[in-house]
This record gives sequence, C-alpha cells and structure tokens, in this order.
Amino acid sequence: MLVIGIAGGTGSGKTTVVKKIREKFYDNEVAILSHDSYYYDNSHLSLEERRQKNFDHPDSIEFDLMIDHVKKLKQGLSIKEPVYSFISCTRQEETNIVEPKQVLIIEGILCLTNAELRNLMDIKVYVDCDSDVRLTRVIQRDIQERGRDVEQVLKRYKQTVRPSHIQFIEPTKRYADIIVPQGGNNKIAIQILTNHILQTLNKT
Repeated sequence: MLVIGIAGGTGSGKTTVVKKIREKFYDNEVAILSHDSYYYDNSHLSLEERRQKNFDHPDSIEFDLMIDHVKKLKQGLSIKEPVYSFISCTRQEETNIVEPKQVLIIEGILCLTNAELRNLMDIKVYVDCDSDVRLTRVIQRDIQERGRDVEQVLKRYKQTVRPSHIQFIEPTKRYADIIVPQGGNNKIAIQILTNHILQTLNKT
C-alpha cells in the first residue's frame, strides 16, 4: 500500500487536490482518510463551548485512533472511520467503512504534525496558499457548510485559526517531500503526483 499524506492550511485547497488525484483512478484503487473525521467528540459540552474549541490545534485530533486505523488498513483490514459534524461539533453515531486499497491518501491540516503518523507515509505533501485566499475560502465554507456568520468566522480566524496555522501547520512544510503552491489550480504538481501513483500501481 502506498500511503500519501496531504497537509496545508485550512482553505489551502487540499480537498481539491485530493479530488483531482482521485478522479484519475478507479474507486477500488484509492482510499481516502480525512483527519476531520477524527476530531474528539465534544457532546459533553454546550454548543457554545464546542464552537469555542480550537480545531486547528493538534490536541483536538484523536491521533491514536487514526494511527491505529492506518496500520490496520496497511495490514489489509477494513476500518470504521468516524463521522464528525462541524455543525454540532460532535462525533456522530454512524461510521463509514473504509476498505484497504492499493493507495491510501491521508488528508488534513494537521496530518503532518504527528511523527508516528508521518512515519506511516511514503509521500508527504504540503499544499501552500496565500493567507488572504485561504481566509476568503474559510469564510465562504463556514457560512455555507458550518452554520456560522461572517463575524463568528473572522473572530475564530483571529483567535485560533491564524495563530495555530503559524505555530503548528506552516512549520510542517519542512517534512514535505512535495510543496504544491496554488492548491488545486497547480495542474503540473497534481500530474506529477498522479504519475508517481500510476508508476507505483504498475509495479504491484
């Protein structure tokens, strides 16, 4: 199994990069694991308290469970990926079954911050993007998908998103084998990644 980690700041275009890579392959060739699924459950807190949580801090992710799931997939075992709601900020009762494939893509802003998880990756990618572009995307996404208004998004960006990006996320560039500027718009970088995956699949 070829394991690829794709990190980068929130709104950098990671999901678009993953989507464009996956489009080049059959469903039975590539599995995707998002660390957004592994946020700790906060159902014991009030909704207001949940929304105050820093989702850009490594401590917000249940890395032990995610690492265990990656190891099981590498062993050829299927796993039950948690389902997390950003509207209620809680982990849901249902799970998604993820089957082992020839290629596993791990995607998330913090996926390169954990050394044990990094060591399970064959290729590490950092998707880079200007902060003003990321902020614009975050505002649009959080309003449309996460039930927040502009004031809430800007407050959260100032208090947690930007400081955590500087402290935790941007420094993980040094672990990357490939840095992809412009996210999903960088067709050449996506093609290079796709070609490498194809070469790996052809060798197996």
